[in-house]
Amino acid sequence: MASAAGDGRVLSAEETAILWLSLKVSVVGVVIAAPFCLAVAWVLARGARGGVAGLALVVLDALVHLPLVLPPVVTGWLLLLAFGSQGPVGRWLAGWGISVMFRWTGAAIAAGVMAVPLMVRSMRLSLEAVDPRLEQAARTLGAGPWRSFATITLPLAMPGVLAGLVLGFARSLGEFGATITFVSNIPGETQTLPLAIYSALQLPDGDAVVTRLAVLAVALSLGALVVAEVLARRMALAGGMRRERFGGL
Repeated sequence: MASAAGDGRVLSAEETAILWLSLKVSVVGVVIAAPFCLAVAWVLARGARGGVAGLALVVLDALVHLPLVLPPVVTGWLLLLAFGSQGPVGRWLAGWGISVMFRWTGAAIAAGVMAVPLMVRSMRLSLEAVDPRLEQAARTLGAGPWRSFATITLPLAMPGVLAGLVLGFARSLGEFGATITFVSNIPGETQTLPLAIYSALQLPDGDAVVTRLAVLAVALSLGALVVAEVLARRMALAGGMRRERFGGL
């Protein structure tokens, strides 16, 4: 990996490319996972608590949070089985002339999957904080389920939803195990920041590169966590104001 020392730049051209690839992989991974996470969070927040339906929600909740406790290498191996040339999703994509193996799109899928637990948890908490009586009031005024969700539930839960997206982005930036197992460590294609740091650690003179990339990773992750915390505080403040305003309902 080329050094940036002596040319006046903080990062070399190769390191800058790694940064942009990491941002692209993380953003695309979050965008792919976001609709699924929002749907699952709504089901978990508004689903039945008892009986068979309640048990099904418990199982769904456990499955969603599985990437959080599974070794990332296992998650990458499962993705390999699903998206490989002989896997069910891989064969289906091959029919459309699409392959994500050893491609940055595969890295985005791995990053999105690993971000799912944090995104669903934050979105679920924000949806649970929305008073269901507001949705019922909208229904009595003639709004259908989708309209009440789009005009009442989602705007009120938006700070928590955005916090979930930011947390997912931060998690995607740090993804390593599932990515290297699923799409390998290919410079210029799947080598994101954590994989580049790992590669630089193997070099006898890679200390300076490791330091620059590590500082960059810390700064990006810290910034994302600060944004997520600000959004969470706004959500809590907005929740308190709503309870005060609609306390008489």
